[in-house]
Amino acid sequence: MDLLVNPTESSLLRFTTAGSVDDGKSTLIGRLLYDSKSIFEDQLLAVEESSKRRGDAHVNLALLTDGLRAEREQGITIDVAYRYFATPKRKFIIADTPGHIQYTRNMVTGASTADLAIILVDARHGVVEQTRRHSYLASLLRIEKVVLAVNKMDLVDFSEEVFNKIIADFNEFRKSLPNEVDATLIPISALNGDNVVDKSDNTPWYSGKTLLEHLETVQVRGGTSQHDARFPVQWVIRPMSDDYHDFRGFAGRMASGTFKVGEEVLALPAGMTSRITGIHTFEGRKEETTPDLSYSITLADEIDISRGDMIVRPDQAPQHSPHIDAMICWFTEKKLKPRTRFHLRHTTRDLRATVTDLHYKVDISTMEQVGDVKEFGLNDIGCIRIKCAAPLFFDAYSKNRTTGSFVLVDEQTNNTVAAGMILRAVGDESTKSTDEFAI
Repeated sequence: MDLLVNPTESSLLRFTTAGSVDDGKSTLIGRLLYDSKSIFEDQLLAVEESSKRRGDAHVNLALLTDGLRAEREQGITIDVAYRYFATPKRKFIIADTPGHIQYTRNMVTGASTADLAIILVDARHGVVEQTRRHSYLASLLRIEKVVLAVNKMDLVDFSEEVFNKIIADFNEFRKSLPNEVDATLIPISALNGDNVVDKSDNTPWYSGKTLLEHLETVQVRGGTSQHDARFPVQWVIRPMSDDYHDFRGFAGRMASGTFKVGEEVLALPAGMTSRITGIHTFEGRKEETTPDLSYSITLADEIDISRGDMIVRPDQAPQHSPHIDAMICWFTEKKLKPRTRFHLRHTTRDLRATVTDLHYKVDISTMEQVGDVKEFGLNDIGCIRIKCAAPLFFDAYSKNRTTGSFVLVDEQTNNTVAAGMILRAVGDESTKSTDEFAI
């Protein structure tokens, strides 16, 4: 079970912004950076000059995150923009994602590693379809902390009645979300800075924290250190030099959990056990790994291990099956139909896979599961069944977001067409013991 982490000076919070078109996501991030004094002087000057050229009546803080020329010209966000800033209490990584429905795939990308989601709502429009869509995706992606930032309160005269109506609508909607979310609702004006970093005098009826105060103090789940140890092998290092003539290290990124030197491990799919003799980094040898960092691990025994294999603890073996049920978000206008073949990329492994069944789609407006599905279209979300060419070693997404996720890649175009979250293994293969894979 994950542990709650109290914010400290060294704690890091990854959060994403989402919402409908022109709800002020980029302006909010710009305001956070500006009011927290996280902008260099030359950056601010460049934004001021760009604002004047555009004829803006004020300094357009959205330009701090909208980096593409097309974004600046249209005043919209297209790509996922990552920004970094820090306060004395916490460090932050922000993913500013688009609001347009055709860029839902970008929102999924930005939210996939987030601990918290800020979902903006235009106070004039309230909860709209994109609010529901992004809230549903945040819930599906297991983002347990959500901030509903009711923006543009200045355009509704900072009405408490309007704010309370949006609260009621959102609270009623979130009852239908697939996973429970802890939502905090804050009235703000990103343009003027009300309740973003500093408390606003325009909302005397609001007694909660400002947005930055909430981000600095919110408790989030404690990363992946408490999960079962998972080390997907990315590369086998064989220097064949005089100094390292017999060196054979397995390089990769620690997906979750930890390993220590001398610990017994299990190599999958070989099914053979060995002992860790060394944990190597660019800076030298380590005694223990840390989640999300990269290492080269050496073992006591010569085992056939290559890219796509996984090193785990013998008593923490993942599920394994060539058949899985998964929730997906379909990214492309090309329709998904049963019996379509793809490349399935899961951690460092690439497998041929076939979508055998379309179980249902989710109607974002009603949250109902729509059965008897013939095809999936752009931005459709639903459950499918996949058959892989070989057993897949995985955890359910609810247990491990890294080893429980995958993408589907079109064989012909090499485009990523879907992001998936594994629900379960299907068939007798999921009940086999790990010993059946032993050589």
